[in-house]
Amino acid sequence: MNDPGGMRASDAERESVVERLREASVEGRLTLAELTERTEAAYLAQTHAELAQITADLPGGAPAAAPQPAAPQPVAPAMRGGVRKWIVAVMGDTVRKGKWRIDEEIGAVCVMGDVTLDLRQAEVRTNQVDIVATCVMGNIKIIVPDGVDVELTGMAIMGDKKVQVVEAPSGHNAPVVRVRAYVVMGDVKVIGDSRAEPIKRAWFAWSEWWLDRREEMRHGLLGYDHQQLRHDVWQAVQDGREARREMMREGRDAQRQFMRESHQAEREIRREARQAEREIRRQARHPRRDFGDHA
Repeated sequence: MNDPGGMRASDAERESVVERLREASVEGRLTLAELTERTEAAYLAQTHAELAQITADLPGGAPAAAPQPAAPQPVAPAMRGGVRKWIVAVMGDTVRKGKWRIDEEIGAVCVMGDVTLDLRQAEVRTNQVDIVATCVMGNIKIIVPDGVDVELTGMAIMGDKKVQVVEAPSGHNAPVVRVRAYVVMGDVKVIGDSRAEPIKRAWFAWSEWWLDRREEMRHGLLGYDHQQLRHDVWQAVQDGREARREMMREGRDAQRQFMRESHQAEREIRREARQAEREIRRQARHPRRDFGDHA
């Protein structure tokens, strides 16, 4: 009999696992970084066994054989009525990082100061993260896991707002972070994991194959012989070093040839100058006499 764990996973089963991960996040079982990583791993999983590893420490065990209809997620009570969690910095610095809970919209305000929001280890109890960032002569930095879907809107007057996050592949139902930025002579930046100080992550059974497959996907190397790849990289490095040494040798040879030709030309010029000088002196001692004009 075939091992059921080795059976190929379907797109519907991957989506079912992604929905389960979202439910676990709303229940406070996963941080935003864990949700993002496991969501990406679910889309990269190829077998039932790999999907089972992703959800092994969550209620429900192995992935369902068929997707269940997604029940509408209730909006957290704090989200109703425009309630907002405020993080403010006035002529100073405010940093929010580590373990913290997000169950309402966040209002980040800085006036001649700096605000840093690190969402990677936050427990997100809502379907998405909504942030209103107001910055006057200051800086607001929002750190998210690479792979989230960032939606940055708003306006900047004599300032800047930008996103520097590695996006999830098209078609992936990635976690969403929405930022409405209003900037006057300041900066609002949303940056990904690769541009920030790394955080400590737990190591799961699925991590190794997920990291390997992610690298393959990002570099278009699925099915590539990794031993051959390492050899090709090593060979390319060696070829580059040899080419550099050859260029340096050719450069030194060209320099030596140039110096030889320069010295030869200099000696030739000096020789011609000495001959001209001797000729001038000879003519000065024995001036020519023209007898043809005497009667």
